[in-house]
Amino acid sequence: MAEHEPATTAPHEPAKTAPHESATDGVIELLGLLAYASLVAFFRLADDASLAASLPDKADLAGMAVAQFGHFELLRTRISELGAEPQLAMQPFVEPIDAFHARTAPSSWLEGLVKAYVGDGIAADFYRVIAQLLDQPTRSLVLSALADGGHAQFAITRVREAIAADPAVAGRLALWARRLVGEALSQAQRVAAEREALARLLAGGSAAQLGEIGRMFAALTDAHAQRMAALGLAE
Repeated sequence: MAEHEPATTAPHEPAKTAPHESATDGVIELLGLLAYASLVAFFRLADDASLAASLPDKADLAGMAVAQFGHFELLRTRISELGAEPQLAMQPFVEPIDAFHARTAPSSWLEGLVKAYVGDGIAADFYRVIAQLLDQPTRSLVLSALADGGHAQFAITRVREAIAADPAVAGRLALWARRLVGEALSQAQRVAAEREALARLLAGGSAAQLGEIGRMFAALTDAHAQRMAALGLAE
């Protein structure tokens, strides 16, 4: 979880999809964001698989990449079912998500695992909160797309193994994780605030203020401490 200006629309303009009620616009923006994030996750996991040292790790990561592409296809289909064009729904989030990943490019395989577990975990927590505001079919789809698929335990195991082999690794990875969380929260707040329909969805239909969105993100940071502990990293 989870990225500043939209690529194809000016800040504070609704996404250019087919006409919808504002609540539906917010749902489509959320699905567009998740769809592009899932597509990027597919490419990242495929890259991680190519860097893995062992054949079992390569196979496990490749399987996770396939699962992410399956999530992307489900989200793309749901966007179409709601009467919107998937490419247009995703387009506003291409530049911010790509920029986030460019700013947080890992320098090692271990940093990549921490990024996927910590950074993507924060984003997933946030999306799960939003999912409670959606209709039942869309909520179920979003929760399914956010299913872990084994990556969390994979990252925990490999990071703990690396720390056991070289305890000095822990300090470096802890600093990296803190940077990731700061970047992820800042990025997500800007994206949410700049997309009017998405901001209204976050606020349950009323005009959202940046401070309200910020408080929502602040409530998610407890889960970050739990993830750091699971990795064996000091917070």
